[in-house]
Amino acid sequence: MTTSADAILIGGPREGNTVPAGDAGLVELKIDGLIHRYIRTTQQREHDGAALTVYNYDGAVSPTGGESGTEPEPERLASPMASGQAEPLRPEG
Repeated sequence: MTTSADAILIGGPREGNTVPAGDAGLVELKIDGLIHRYIRTTQQREHDGAALTVYNYDGAVSPTGGESGTEPEPERLASPMASGQAEPLRPEG
């Protein structure tokens, strides 16, 4: 079995999908207008003969960082993707 830079997503809307994650601590996917977050774990799972790092579902956030009116707009920074610092990954499969 070989180790891969890909990750397997557990939970959430992309359960069981694989994505190229490298050594990122956080994977964010834009799905249906929300940013869904997956957090890196220390676990690995075998998938097609390779050991993939497991990323657990952590929930979804609005791309604007929160609900309008609940916090000041400049302080709404929900994620690297929401702030424009990261591009969404494209799940395989």
